[in-house]
Amino acid sequence: MTKLPRFFRVGQTFARPRVEDLGSEVQRQLSQIGLEPRVAAGQTVAITVGSRGIANIAQIAKQCVDYFKQIGAVPFIIPAMGSHGGATAEGQSLVLASYRVTEAQMGCPIHSSMEVVEVCQAAEGFPVYFDRQASLADHVFVINRIKPHTRFAGEIESGLMKMMLIGLGKQKGAEVYHRVIMNYSFDQIVRSVSRTVIERCGIVGGLAILENAYEETAQLVALRPEDIEVREPELLRQVKAWMPGLPFDHAELLIVDRIGKDISGTGMDTNVVGRKRNDHGSPDELPFIHHIYIRGLTDATHGNATGLGVAEMCHRRVIEEMDMELVRMNCVTAGHITAAMIPLDFKSDLEALRIGCQLAGYIEPEQVSVQWIVDTLHLDEVECSEVYWQEANQRADLRILREPTELKFDASGDLIQQLI
Repeated sequence: MTKLPRFFRVGQTFARPRVEDLGSEVQRQLSQIGLEPRVAAGQTVAITVGSRGIANIAQIAKQCVDYFKQIGAVPFIIPAMGSHGGATAEGQSLVLASYRVTEAQMGCPIHSSMEVVEVCQAAEGFPVYFDRQASLADHVFVINRIKPHTRFAGEIESGLMKMMLIGLGKQKGAEVYHRVIMNYSFDQIVRSVSRTVIERCGIVGGLAILENAYEETAQLVALRPEDIEVREPELLRQVKAWMPGLPFDHAELLIVDRIGKDISGTGMDTNVVGRKRNDHGSPDELPFIHHIYIRGLTDATHGNATGLGVAEMCHRRVIEEMDMELVRMNCVTAGHITAAMIPLDFKSDLEALRIGCQLAGYIEPEQVSVQWIVDTLHLDEVECSEVYWQEANQRADLRILREPTELKFDASGDLIQQLI
């Protein structure tokens, strides 16, 4: 019977800038970009809200709604999330509702539709689509979080420009763009399409949301439409500087308690687990993890296990809880079908960890390098196998929270310890 290594717990501390008064800061930012002269009284403004689990999104969106009301405009909210929510109008409204973005709480209508209009043909020869409800508004105001993309690397990744490209393109646009990205760089396509959308679709401005390593609102930056392309790369660099990471760059096994679309577009952030360029890792990309074991799905992902295929192992309950139709729709639209593939599943954590240690090679269990996290958003406390003990004690950036102990399992063979 394969033994298992002992584990100790380390604490990590990351930079923690925070916006203390969200309401005042949203109002201050919006008042600085000259919206009032551009938006006349009585004009309609479509405000975008996406499907990611952005901290304080309901409060931020409500403040934007209130601001436009104050200057005499007539705001409404539209879901801007590509094919998410099952690629249905009702599904996308439900996604917003799960973030407390409802008509009652926002004090304005929510117009959810999968209909699009064709704006033009991009220079690269593909159609540019735009949410029909947004196209009927006098102005469109874009809200989104700036962060690294899970598959594409460049000066522009996820943010305001991507929302104009994919989010507002709905399923039809998202499918086209993800196909086109196979032929052109993400950076080229997002710049090309966003410029066209800004010019022709009434984009009046945007609010960039930057978060710290603790999923807190670290900074809010309102941008004029003509400044979005120039400023977004700068904001992305700032977010990358604040990002959390694993305490060690190499591991034979990474245990992840949960994945989900509310955690990352790929269920777990490939910028954290090191699988951005290759679904199953490469020694040329750090961190380098040999095998990943997924224990569960988040409640908020509603069975969407997109990204499960990035792992090699999972608990059987993950397979039982997944909604394959949601996964299929998401992964085909994104052009990332390997993210839907099913890893080897195990009936218990104990069985999975024994196999994981065996796959580490011809080494003793106490020498197997394993890290255990809740998810890729919560990295302030990490369980580590004993092989890291000496290094951890020599690292000034790590705090030892608990000395090495044996793992504990319940009668079913599942782990008892909780990270949070």
